[in-house]
Amino acid sequence: MRLTYPEATGATLTDGELPSGYAHLDRRVRLGSGTECFERAGAAVLAWGAQRGAGLRVTPGDDVRAGADVVLRLLWLRIPCRVVAVVRDSSRIGFAYGTLPGHPECGEEAFVVTRDADDSVWFRIRAFSRAGRWYTRVGGPVARAVQGWVTGRYLRAVARL
Repeated sequence: MRLTYPEATGATLTDGELPSGYAHLDRRVRLGSGTECFERAGAAVLAWGAQRGAGLRVTPGDDVRAGADVVLRLLWLRIPCRVVAVVRDSSRIGFAYGTLPGHPECGEEAFVVTRDADDSVWFRIRAFSRAGRWYTRVGGPVARAVQGWVTGRYLRAVARL
C-alpha cells in the first residue's frame, strides 16, 4: 500500500517549509526540563502515548518503528498510517507518520519531544493535511475543528505523562 501523498515524506520532522496545497499545523507544549523529563516523554511518544492518551486504540500495539503500518481507531473511525521516520538523538525523540488509503485525511504528522539548549523540554506536533475522504471534504471546517481538538488531546496526554 502506498502513502496517499507524494510530497515531502518526512517534512514534518524538519523546520523547513511544509508542502503547499495543505493545511499546516504546528503546536507545542512545554513539559519541563532535564534529561529525565526528556527521556521519559520520548519513551512515552515512541510507545504511542500521545495517541493512547487521547483515547485512540493503536493496532498493532508495538512500539513505534520506521516502516510499520498501524491502524488508529477512534469510535467507529478507522485511521490507517505508516511510520515514515523515527528520530532519536540528544535533542529530539519522536516520529512521523503518513496517511494510507482509508485515512480521513491525506498528509503527514510528526510527534517529537525536543530538548533546547537551555535544557527545557517540549512536545511538538507538526502536520500538513487535506481532506482524504468524502466526509472530510464535505465536513470541511468541522473536520479541521476535530483535528484541532485531537491535537490538543495529544498535547495534553504527553504533558500528563
